Amino acid sequence: MSRVRVLDKEVYELIAAGEVVENPASVVKELVENAIDAGATSVEVEISSGGLSSIRVTDNGCGIEKDDVRKAFLRHATSKIAEREDLNSIHTLGFRGEALAAIASVARVRLITRCPGEAFGTEYRISGSTEEFFGETGAKEGTTIIVSDLFFNTPARMKFLKKDVSEGNLVRSNVERLSLSHPEISFRFIRDGKTVFTTPGTGDAYQAVFSVFPREIAEEMIYVSYGDERCHVEGYASKPDLSRKSRSWQYLYVNGRYV
Repeated sequence: MSRVRVLDKEVYELIAAGEVVENPASVVKELVENAIDAGATSVEVEISSGGLSSIRVTDNGCGIEKDDVRKAFLRHATSKIAEREDLNSIHTLGFRGEALAAIASVARVRLITRCPGEAFGTEYRISGSTEEFFGETGAKEGTTIIVSDLFFNTPARMKFLKKDVSEGNLVRSNVERLSLSHPEISFRFIRDGKTVFTTPGTGDAYQAVFSVFPREIAEEMIYVSYGDERCHVEGYASKPDLSRKSRSWQYLYVNGRYV
């Protein structure tokens, strides 16, 4: 049964948020959040040249049914909400149905996906919103999306990007944030062919912290927890002698979303 639907105008006008692709980091954020929403327990992110030449996100989630693949690249097409009332009970990271369409409009995208029970996977290639290929292929369960030549058709936007190293650091920061907020998922981040970090995906938040932060900092973290009838707060805080001049390693989340 088809799961992806194109929202009615009265619904998407309530949530339309404009452009979602600003740089490679925003592409990675959208794709990894889709992987999490798909129920993945393993997510691998690989970038080259800061994400400008290539971004690959592979997950073992539920995949996209063949009949839904083309539809998933339409604006305001989503499997996560259907009616305006659904906006009051959103439990997913994404829901607007804009990410894939926005990414495909400014890059070359190759998607390979297979749902459980399907004999073959589906491959879809789209470049600058123009379909180039749609057909069957061999594939593992889950989804792989490869984004290349970001902003190839909008060169004026390239001048707003930083150097490859800086853009790569922004991508790494986004993957770290998502890794720490979802310790039940195993993340692997690869940069220019080198594995930067891997989290075990055991559900233990400290193991995720230990995988992302330098050992000398992770070992000095203190577990904190407090709650009452209104809310519950827990996490890890550093000892005073590990204080830093910047907030670059401060991570705060509300209901799993980075703030």
